[in-house]
Amino acid sequence: MATPTLTKHSLSGALGPVLIDVRAGGRFSSRPAALILHGFKGFKDWGMFPPLAERLARAGFTAVSPNFSGSGVDDAGDFTLSERFGHNTFSAELRDTRLVLDALFSEKLGVPKPTSVALIGHSRGGGVAILATAPDPRVCALVTWSAIASPMRWCVDERAAWRQAGRLEVRNARTGQVLPLYTDVLDDIEQNGPALDIEAAAGRIRVPWLLIHGTEDESVRIAEAELLKSASPGETTRLLRVQGGGHTFGAVHPWQSSTPELEVVFDATLDWLALYLK
Repeated sequence: MATPTLTKHSLSGALGPVLIDVRAGGRFSSRPAALILHGFKGFKDWGMFPPLAERLARAGFTAVSPNFSGSGVDDAGDFTLSERFGHNTFSAELRDTRLVLDALFSEKLGVPKPTSVALIGHSRGGGVAILATAPDPRVCALVTWSAIASPMRWCVDERAAWRQAGRLEVRNARTGQVLPLYTDVLDDIEQNGPALDIEAAAGRIRVPWLLIHGTEDESVRIAEAELLKSASPGETTRLLRVQGGGHTFGAVHPWQSSTPELEVVFDATLDWLALYLK
């Protein structure tokens, strides 16, 4: 199999450019593809995502890794686009996901139309992957890592204080940056509740779905994975509990090395896609 190569692309997204990395071992024949969707404060180059994309490409898949247009992150991996981050919403990320799928299937990302496609989403990106998969017949398989089961992550008192101040301050623990989060995301959830109901979308998933969640995840409790599993009617829905795994399964940014927990996640993900993508 050819050595994977990396190409970079940009599409006009909901809040600005969607920056996209495409890794593929062969660019002249159709093959299965996987989109990797990052979570809140994540980005395509965070920690474990490039190693995942490289493994996918070496296994014969086209790996497509976008930065959501509201990620706030530039192509160097720096949070230089704080206003976009501040105005980001779930609906914007859904539009970006569909945009990337459209571009992939219309051969605008430097590779032929895929034979099949899967979505892989981490944390908030897992919730977006569920919302995007439910109505889209192009998606043939789904893998979620540490996925959220609800878009509303803030209690009533937090939301009231947030609205009074007009913004919430979000600290980047790695860089110390304080990023603004305006009320756009609250407005979006309140105005588009049914369209953003992740649990309801889980009930409409009909493709093979692998949920992976760490038993020691303190950011998104494993109870959310159990709720999603219960909501899914699919006979090919499986919940993999990673013993001792945290929210990122031990991965950090900048990337250092894999962990036993992350190896379980990588292997299970590739095995699932090998089984269900043709």
